[in-house]
Amino acid sequence: MTAYIIADVTVTDAEKMANYREWSTKAMQEHGAQVLVRGGAFEVLEGPWTPSRLVLLAFESMDKAKAFYNSQTYTHARSLREGAGVMRMVVVEGV
Repeated sequence: MTAYIIADVTVTDAEKMANYREWSTKAMQEHGAQVLVRGGAFEVLEGPWTPSRLVLLAFESMDKAKAFYNSQTYTHARSLREGAGVMRMVVVEGV
């Protein structure tokens, strides 16, 4: 079953975040992530949620999404992201 990683990112240091994006892209490619949304315009239709930057990734399964998140490459990307902003991330199974 397809699984999705949904991230809401608030960038506070653009240079550090650029380094993170470089390594996170490598991790996505290594783990077969399909990038559905990475930034872009959005409009809140209901509720108090006001995201800064949205990312939506699709994986073949929950296991593959978690393998991406726990991979050596993405772990390195996360270390580069420290102090670059706030990341809110969930993984969810599709239907």
